[in-house]
Amino acid sequence: MQCPIDGTQLVMTDRQGVEIDYCPQCCGVWLDRGELDKIIERNAASPAPPPPPRESYTREERPGRKKKSNIGGFLDDLFDF
Repeated sequence: MQCPIDGTQLVMTDRQGVEIDYCPQCCGVWLDRGELDKIIERNAASPAPPPPPRESYTREERPGRKKKSNIGGFLDDLFDF
């Protein structure tokens, strides 16, 4: 299948039991019927992430941490490529 944005061949990957199609060029993600429901169900079933430690660093300045999106838990792992 081709990316509807830039025409690049989409890559299919399995992320925690959910098959997603993504574009390696623009990083767009496309889901087939029912896949969004699976993601929502798994996100609701996963425990909430612990609160971040209280430090004087901002998220970007913390030593040894890579910058992540504001999506937490299951969704953060799902779309980390």
